[in-house]
Amino acid sequence: MIARPFGIPVYVSPYWFVVAAVLVVLYSNEGTLPGTVHGATARYAIAVAFVLLLYLSVLIHELSHSLVARGFRLPVRRILLYPLGGFSEIEQEPPTPGTEFLVSAAGPAMSLLLAGLGFAVITLFAVSGIPRIVLDRLVLANLVVGIFNMLPGLPLDGGRVLRAGLWKVTGKAGYSTVLAAWSGRVLAVLLVGVTLASPSGTFGLEGYGLWLVIIAVFMWMSAGQALRTARLRERLPALQARTLARRAIPIPASLPLAEAIRRADLAQARALVVVDHDSKPIAIVNEGAVIATPEQRRPWIDAGSLARTLDPDMILSADLSGMDLLEAVRRAPASEYLLVEPSGQVYGVLATADLDHAFAGA
Repeated sequence: MIARPFGIPVYVSPYWFVVAAVLVVLYSNEGTLPGTVHGATARYAIAVAFVLLLYLSVLIHELSHSLVARGFRLPVRRILLYPLGGFSEIEQEPPTPGTEFLVSAAGPAMSLLLAGLGFAVITLFAVSGIPRIVLDRLVLANLVVGIFNMLPGLPLDGGRVLRAGLWKVTGKAGYSTVLAAWSGRVLAVLLVGVTLASPSGTFGLEGYGLWLVIIAVFMWMSAGQALRTARLRERLPALQARTLARRAIPIPASLPLAEAIRRADLAQARALVVVDHDSKPIAIVNEGAVIATPEQRRPWIDAGSLARTLDPDMILSADLSGMDLLEAVRRAPASEYLLVEPSGQVYGVLATADLDHAFAGA
């Protein structure tokens, strides 16, 4: 973590330093900077200043997304700066198309605003020399970032804006995601096509075309991930705690493990819940620990010694399903969870292994 602006952690990918160094070398080239800049030291100083300010602009772009999201009470986990830009990890999907539109459009709008501010500074203060060179490139970079990000295809911000519009019209968030993701793949193909159609120069592989191809590959892969996520979300309602629950029997902590297993077999149960003297559940016997215990030792081991004490987050409602169920499990990682009815009565035990199997099947 390199900073916490507005309380939002900012992390930098290790690969960022590699790409940043490459950009510095590229921008310090004599053919890239005006002929008025002489000396390797000056060229590298300009290149370093530009690259740092460029990624600062990317950070401000992502902060715009994050702050608008927080304004709608959407939790923001962190901001990650990576070689091709940045990413705001917003932990919940926007609940409405309008919220989706505002959160998504905030970043490109900020980039265009930064470009406008830079142009205003150049015009009003008649900036010249090295500061003018840096500002010119920064204005152009923010202009390109703002416009490019508004192209209508996922994973770009414009793709999310397109998704919001389709969602508003169709009322189907998943269907809109699929259309926006395929639009992103079409854009990726067009970027490669533009590069290959230009034999040399600005857009050929000898110019900026290689960057376009790298971005196109990233867009294709990210759009594919969006498609897989959309299909998964359509099937998430099938993940229900009740249908995945294992029947459980209550046992005292001092009961020998062999006897506890015998009672579970008789009751056709697959889980053991340790209860206190008032029959209140206090722990769940770990299935993995039971399997790892040799059969000849089971008569001499108390079942309670293989149990994990129930934390409050390990007690879940039997009515949980879909994303709510996955979020509840993510908040408190464990191998088993106690499922209870709204009345507080024990319904059964949810094993993470069963949930993982069902999730993989979905």
